[in-house]
Amino acid sequence: MGEHVLVLNTGSSSIKYELLGDGGAHRLTTGLVERIGEREGLVVHRLGDGREWRWEGRIPDHRAGLEAMRRAFAEQGPGLDGIALAAVGHRVVHGGGFDEAVLVDDDVIRRIEECIPLAPLHNPAGVTGIRVARTLFPDVPHVAVFDTAFHRTLPPHARTYAVPREWTRDLAVRRYGFHGTSFAYVSRRTAELLGRPVTELNMIVLHLGNGASAAAIAGGVSVDTSMGMTPLEGLVMGTRSGDVDPSLPAYLHRVAGMSAEEVDDALNRRSGMLALAGDRDMREVWRRADSGDEDARLAIDVYCHRVRKYVGAYYAVLGRVDAVVFTAGVGEHDARIRERALAGLERLGIAVDRERNRSGPPERTISPDGAEVAVLVVPTDEEREIAVQALAVARRAKDGRR
Repeated sequence: MGEHVLVLNTGSSSIKYELLGDGGAHRLTTGLVERIGEREGLVVHRLGDGREWRWEGRIPDHRAGLEAMRRAFAEQGPGLDGIALAAVGHRVVHGGGFDEAVLVDDDVIRRIEECIPLAPLHNPAGVTGIRVARTLFPDVPHVAVFDTAFHRTLPPHARTYAVPREWTRDLAVRRYGFHGTSFAYVSRRTAELLGRPVTELNMIVLHLGNGASAAAIAGGVSVDTSMGMTPLEGLVMGTRSGDVDPSLPAYLHRVAGMSAEEVDDALNRRSGMLALAGDRDMREVWRRADSGDEDARLAIDVYCHRVRKYVGAYYAVLGRVDAVVFTAGVGEHDARIRERALAGLERLGIAVDRERNRSGPPERTISPDGAEVAVLVVPTDEEREIAVQALAVARRAKDGRR
């Protein structure tokens, strides 16, 4: 079935994988290896025909995790040894100075490792996944696809912080932005659904999941985005605070004796909806709010207020907005969040039709007929985007145009 690409998304204790055929057009297999390093690991292997195979057992490290994935393919199909993989695509959260997907070699790995201080929760696992996968698939091109690369087009006034120049020059302090593979896919797919060239459209895309960010996209390129030097800045997320006063770490150090590391850990792992409502899962937050929990109700209000504020800001940045697009777990599935987040923006031409918002196909327009700004729900497909980019890089390398 055409060219096959294996997509790997390696986390600190998990590996998500997908096998796509026909250059990313068809999803053949999806799977998850989780609880790596814990007492009892789990492998879930799903085939395109709907069958699911599960295995539980000790998975001590990422090498064992990838070997477990390979066994799942060998025993449950489709066997990777019988498929001529065109590429293995790796999701890498922080690419630093990389402005496009690249063929992996030792120098690329070194440069990704240099970005670990910028993404300490993500890049170490990404590097581990790449190193191990290269030993298991030594004859296949490996391609690193960066979440930050889509935002390479940020103009200087949008990517530059007002901080001492030597920080920017010597320490790479700037806004990078994230969720780039999602924004790339969703912006193109939105243009297809609207029947217009992406180069003619201005849109605000809201990637609302456990991690959440917004992007202002003009003519298919990013001109502003809510995440910054790290994935902490911007919207309220599952466990991340989003925007806070930059003096907060110094204040907590003075009055509570907290170290920079303790504050950083709290803002990344113990803040957001978890801190406000006691749970990072929006479904549970809604259950609590519907039961009368005032903390959960406040959490939802804070969450939607922050989204609405960024929509208004990006409307100003773009000047003209043709579409507002919701994607990712919360964005795709939570009708009440969508409605609340855009409430009160009717004078900007942004409105939500309640019936369309509450039900319909996964891809749909949820604004009223004749609305000045189209509001859409477009499921993201980061794995497909990674497959497409990885295949393009592998083809260029094969043709000698690295």
